[in-house]
Amino acid sequence: MAEGDAARYGQPVELPRLQPALAGENYVDAEDNAFLDLDDEVVTQKPGPIQIVLAHEDDHNFELDESALEKVLLQEHIKDLNIVVVSVAGAFRKGKSFLLDFMLRYMYNQNSSSWIGGNHDPLTGFTWRGGCERETTGIQVWNEVFVIDKPDGAKVAVLLMDTQGAFDSQSTIKDCATVFALSTMTSSVQVYNLSQNIQEDDLQHLQLFTEYGRLAMEEIYQKPFQTLMFLIRDWSYPYEHPYGLEGGKQFLEKRLQVKLHQHEELQNVRRHIHSCFSNLGCFLLPHPGLKVATNPSFDGRLNDIDEDFKKELQNLVPLLLAPENLVEKEISGSKVTCRDLVQYFKAYIKIYQGEELPHPKSMLQATAEANNLAAVAGAKDTYNKGMEQVCGGDKPYIAPADLERKHQELKEVAIKQFRSVKKMGGEEFCHRYQDQLEEELDDIYANFVKHNDGKNIFYAARTPATLFAVMFAMYIISGLTGFLGMVSIATLCNAVTGLALASLCTWAYVKYSGEFREVGTLIDQLAEVLWEQVIKPLGDNFIEDTMRQSVTNSLKAGLTEQMSQHARLKTD
Repeated sequence: MAEGDAARYGQPVELPRLQPALAGENYVDAEDNAFLDLDDEVVTQKPGPIQIVLAHEDDHNFELDESALEKVLLQEHIKDLNIVVVSVAGAFRKGKSFLLDFMLRYMYNQNSSSWIGGNHDPLTGFTWRGGCERETTGIQVWNEVFVIDKPDGAKVAVLLMDTQGAFDSQSTIKDCATVFALSTMTSSVQVYNLSQNIQEDDLQHLQLFTEYGRLAMEEIYQKPFQTLMFLIRDWSYPYEHPYGLEGGKQFLEKRLQVKLHQHEELQNVRRHIHSCFSNLGCFLLPHPGLKVATNPSFDGRLNDIDEDFKKELQNLVPLLLAPENLVEKEISGSKVTCRDLVQYFKAYIKIYQGEELPHPKSMLQATAEANNLAAVAGAKDTYNKGMEQVCGGDKPYIAPADLERKHQELKEVAIKQFRSVKKMGGEEFCHRYQDQLEEELDDIYANFVKHNDGKNIFYAARTPATLFAVMFAMYIISGLTGFLGMVSIATLCNAVTGLALASLCTWAYVKYSGEFREVGTLIDQLAEVLWEQVIKPLGDNFIEDTMRQSVTNSLKAGLTEQMSQHARLKTD
């Protein structure tokens, strides 16, 4: 978001106007030289912010405006120059765009000692306003890329980047992580804009966001990011650490120190930050003054800003943007040109639009998930132990009906245990994990059923019995058809007999040696299909017919006997 210091304190400000008087000669030239060709096309674009990453609020996704980015970075005079990208990121309504507008003043007037401007000149450039609602969404850049001569004579292109502020009421944790990670991955200097102090949650969010960026980068052999500058606004303790870079250095060393008796979680956060950035710095900036905080019509005029703030601001901006201090963008040790950066933007945004990366979550959601997963794991462990007592490795075969009954009992115990654990996230959230638990218990039960069936000697002998039955049936049919002169059918039955015999021998070898287990599994599956679809139905029908015939014969015999007895009685 584009937030000024006024925005942090709730002052409405009119939208910025481009002021040639503040911009210096280069700025005037850029506007005066804008002209129309014969086709009425604008050849030189008016300097201003341009959106390159669009934020879609409906589906919380981001889209790269490739044409806008290419229009800025693929200009003929800069596209092959190494690029310096200075980005400002942090929470919303904390004065990021306000700071960037002073950077613009410096870039247009860096050869002047009074680059900061006149006391009565309104601040213009990146849009900023008062109030408590966000202004900027996605990522913006200044559409004029500055070509600077470094002290060694090399020319570099300097790009200023403004980012959507984090933790507003409309952004998810993933949105915040994506914007921060994308700006960190594409910038050579990331200014982390903070208010009053570096708190532990600031470091934890930084750890989350940078890890989200590092996940998207392939083959990291060194520190993935370059310079991170902690900018502490409204610093209120100059008696402990003085304003500026040196005081910030002392303060940052103290904040990021890994201590011997420190909790492991705090140590890991600090080690992670050190491992991600090649260079860490900190600058302490004083409060801009009561007029900025209380004047509803504040528009950035220096006359309303405290002298201490202006003094430190004149130290901060050259520290980032003076030719001798510029940090060229590097990725994997190679310097990046403007043309290269376009391709990196396209590649990175494609990664964040996909589903390859895990979605960052709030601390509550992450804790609730861990809490529920731990409860699921405990309930599954209880179920497993109970089932092991019933049909574990050294237990004998148990009847399927008894096994299913025991499964239902232990499943109820496991679900009751899951419900009894105190969990975060609410009833609806926890219910999803209970459903997951029930599905997993059913899967575990299916494995126990297979394990139990393997102990049944008749089940284990199903494959050879089926193959024997096939061979016997084919042998009988082959003999009958051969006797009747049906040679082709007899030959086919002999082939099936040979195939069944070969399968039986192969199956026996697999079971004995443990090799070619896939082949053995395939034979078992084929035998099971034959058993279930052919042999078992035939056997059931045969038994049913036999029993029906037996019952019929018994009834007939009984009736015949009764009739005989009746006839004898009648004769007597």
